[in-house]
Amino acid sequence: MSSAWLSAFPIQPATEAVEALCDAWRELAQQPRKEFHPKSKEPALTKRLRMYVETHTARKRGLLGMWAAEDNFGVIDPDTAEIIEERRTDIVYGWNDSSRELKLVFEFKRIGRQKSHRDHYLGQSGLGRFVTGIYSRHQAVAAMVGILLDPKPDVVPPIRKALGNSVLATSLKLRPTTAGSPFEQPSVLFAAADFDTEHDRDPALAPTHGHIRIAHFFFEFGYELPKKEKEKKALQSKSEA
Repeated sequence: MSSAWLSAFPIQPATEAVEALCDAWRELAQQPRKEFHPKSKEPALTKRLRMYVETHTARKRGLLGMWAAEDNFGVIDPDTAEIIEERRTDIVYGWNDSSRELKLVFEFKRIGRQKSHRDHYLGQSGLGRFVTGIYSRHQAVAAMVGILLDPKPDVVPPIRKALGNSVLATSLKLRPTTAGSPFEQPSVLFAAADFDTEHDRDPALAPTHGHIRIAHFFFEFGYELPKKEKEKKALQSKSEA
């Protein structure tokens, strides 16, 4: 991987944002909460996480950037004002100084051990949004965040293995590492990330160096699921296998 673009990337503000988000998740997810638990829908979790990181964690850390959730953006025809494409990001952290700008997008997916969850995480409604979609236009770095509904060893290794599929690698425009791997582990961007993937992008969407690097994080709840819930999930996984 060439480090030329990385030397110009505002890594310190990005790292501070990532650390704040990880801390906020750990604090919120350390115990069952009425409005924040494994059965909560993804938008409910990300909305509360964004509020918490902005009003508590980031403030304590003295972060000066802006946090947003469900940030609406898209492409508009300048002649007709027709909206050609419209999307919403889960959480985004924005920061700039006199010479650099950062818009770090975090895309969240609730994922268990099921293949359907894995496909959703890696597909066009997940990781693909940063490759062929319009997420993180002209940004060098973005983040995928898996909210784990099953133990990490049951979920994350199959995701890494799936990235080795040639058809998937082509659709995601994966750039292999110098060793030929479809992902880089550990992450070269963030200590809290499990691995990175790097993807070519169309010139209209890419930063000047032509590709985007995605850091993959996996967030766990700080307690075990109730026994009945674990048994139910085991049965669901068995039926889907």
